[in-house]
Amino acid sequence: MAMTTGGDDLVLPFQIEASGLRGRLVRFGSLLDDILARHAYPEPVAHLLAETVVLTALLASALKYEGVFTLQAKGDGPVRLVVADVTADGAVRANAMFDESRLTGTATTVPALLGKGHLAFTVDQGQDTERYQGIVDLSGETLWECAQHYFRQSEQLQAGLRSAVRHGETGWRGGGIMLQRLPDPDKQVPTDREDDWRRAMVLLGSATDDELTQPALSGEALLFRLYNEDGVRVFPSQPMRFSCRCSRERVASMLKSMPKAEIESLAVDGRVEVACEFCNTRYDFDRDQLAALYTA
Repeated sequence: MAMTTGGDDLVLPFQIEASGLRGRLVRFGSLLDDILARHAYPEPVAHLLAETVVLTALLASALKYEGVFTLQAKGDGPVRLVVADVTADGAVRANAMFDESRLTGTATTVPALLGKGHLAFTVDQGQDTERYQGIVDLSGETLWECAQHYFRQSEQLQAGLRSAVRHGETGWRGGGIMLQRLPDPDKQVPTDREDDWRRAMVLLGSATDDELTQPALSGEALLFRLYNEDGVRVFPSQPMRFSCRCSRERVASMLKSMPKAEIESLAVDGRVEVACEFCNTRYDFDRDQLAALYTA
């Protein structure tokens, strides 16, 4: 196994040499704190959103795209929406919408927080390209189990997932692994390849939450622990970072597209304040600045 420098906030591609199966390992540390600290989320909601970020990075890393990959889960529970997106160059952001009055207890499962609903992921590569979207019902205790259900139904891509998040003295941490194999073009998979896949999935399932999130155990070390008997090769990692795409110019353009009467109804003492749902940055427009929007 070729070893590289470990760390957090990255995606680490790898290959199991004996079977040729490809995979991705995600490890997050301060990035989750950067995202979650911008909102006063109750602990269960923060846990669910952290899980969303990890899963988004895993799924996005399996695709080749130029643009934005978005994962969102909608439900009829106390948390009505969690959404995260990641750009092709590794910029991540996320937010949650919830009814705090309906939150009870400390459960962090999908049924307790999201209830019934669906998980959707979208690849948007710009105006001149077709958007790709996949949707699956929320059927699992965790979001990665819901995503796993989607792949079990897919004829185009087989994948195995495992992820975990935790909040401790060092802040939020998250980690996950995704294995992939493409379908055989002849629809006839040799028995030994099926055995390789089953073995890899069993080993993936043996990874514990502590192993996936432990700062003292690097991603390379975890992959070696799981797959050293079959040989595992890691490739250069991709760094991930928190970054929001909001700007004053974008907010001004959004306000300009709204009817003047609607903007005036939002004003308090002649000022309109708009907060970004992702990063909580606030943009303030006074009377003169609002007037300039109408004449620009």
